[in-house]
Amino acid sequence: MATVNFTEEQEALILKSWAVMKKDAADLGLKFFLKIFEISPSSTQQFSFLRNSTVPLNKNSKLKSHSMAVFVMTCEAAAQLRKTGKITIRETTLQKLGSVHHNAGVFDAQFEVTRFALFETIKEAVPDMWNEEMKNAWGIAYDQLVLAIKAEMKPSS
Repeated sequence: MATVNFTEEQEALILKSWAVMKKDAADLGLKFFLKIFEISPSSTQQFSFLRNSTVPLNKNSKLKSHSMAVFVMTCEAAAQLRKTGKITIRETTLQKLGSVHHNAGVFDAQFEVTRFALFETIKEAVPDMWNEEMKNAWGIAYDQLVLAIKAEMKPSS
């Protein structure tokens, strides 16, 4: 995977916003996923732990832990991007993410929904910091993460 041109300014915007969001990662992660499901209600069917659940989404403990893990991983990967020039997630984790997304039938439009939900979540979390430059920085980081996941999207062996 090619090295990304991610400027110091972009890195600073990510680090500054992540420093503020980190302490609320559990709530923000859940908000992030609830936004995804609001835009694309059928997406819940891609999560085995939601398929037959009667627990409201905002009270589902498995969704809460999953959403926090995903939000933290996404933000941490963004925060590391300039230092490493690429997405730094353990290869085994990336392979697992790829096969899980493949097996769940995730397609490009869903990555776009997730991108929009991520931006909305960050914008609400740090409204005073949110601007076009920050949106671009997070966009580059998110796109790199998606490319890394897509590169591993194949059936699990």
